[in-house]
Amino acid sequence: MNTDALVKEGKLQQQHIEFYNQYGYLVAPELISLAEIDALKAETAAIFRGERGMVEGLMPVTPGEPDSEVLRKYVAIHFPHKISPAIFRFLSHPQIVNILAGIISPNVKCMQSMLFVKAPGKKGQSWHQDEYYIPTRDCSLTGAWIAIDDATIENGCLWIIPGRPGHIMRRVAYSGNEYADVDTVDLQGLQAQAIPVEVKAGSVVFFNGYTLHSSLANKTNDCFRTALVNHYMNAASMLPWDQDGKLPPTEDLRDIVMVAGDDPYAWKGVTEANAPYLRPEVLKIKVDAER
Repeated sequence: MNTDALVKEGKLQQQHIEFYNQYGYLVAPELISLAEIDALKAETAAIFRGERGMVEGLMPVTPGEPDSEVLRKYVAIHFPHKISPAIFRFLSHPQIVNILAGIISPNVKCMQSMLFVKAPGKKGQSWHQDEYYIPTRDCSLTGAWIAIDDATIENGCLWIIPGRPGHIMRRVAYSGNEYADVDTVDLQGLQAQAIPVEVKAGSVVFFNGYTLHSSLANKTNDCFRTALVNHYMNAASMLPWDQDGKLPPTEDLRDIVMVAGDDPYAWKGVTEANAPYLRPEVLKIKVDAER
């Protein structure tokens, strides 16, 4: 991995901003303390045990059932910050927000959280660009991928193709065994540029909404690859996001959380449009791949 991509001790420098603008990603090694990571692990178990409120699809927990067996039943939950005060606080984690303010804008809002619990044997996520799913008007979409476990090639770490393509790339049908998706980006010879992003628990990977990324299956027998992923953007940009058709069309979805600076659209107020939901094993979101 290019050393210019590493934000050591959370100290963002001008060269990091320039690197992000060109290559679309940054890695902040062990940005989050181990005590905070331990708390996130406990919170993850509590959420999937139904202790933070019931979400449709959560299964009953038998007495004495260990956390590992509970978590093996699931892939991920979207919008956990809406039922978990601990996850909600992480949206505005000072160390994360400091970097976001440098690579996006002094004014930053968050529109989504996702809590992944990739258990041994679970499939990965195919190549994609987040902007395809969450459209912004100024290309400022940024993911903050927080490693709750060590992420390795064996347990399904992120893979990234450095760069920020200036367009949404063509998607094609996928029918293999590596990904839990029915389509993927047509890489057209870009595969050789892909790099694994292996990180220790507590590290945070930042990547732009146009940057290509994926993750492979967890091929271990006993290692989870749990991660909290929050999505942010420039607060000055409106958000025409209908949650993949789940919500009425809108020019500016106001189900957001301000994490830094000022909200130019504060006069619109905020809404509670989204609710937590469990991610399905096979993902068929916005499928329009050529077949």
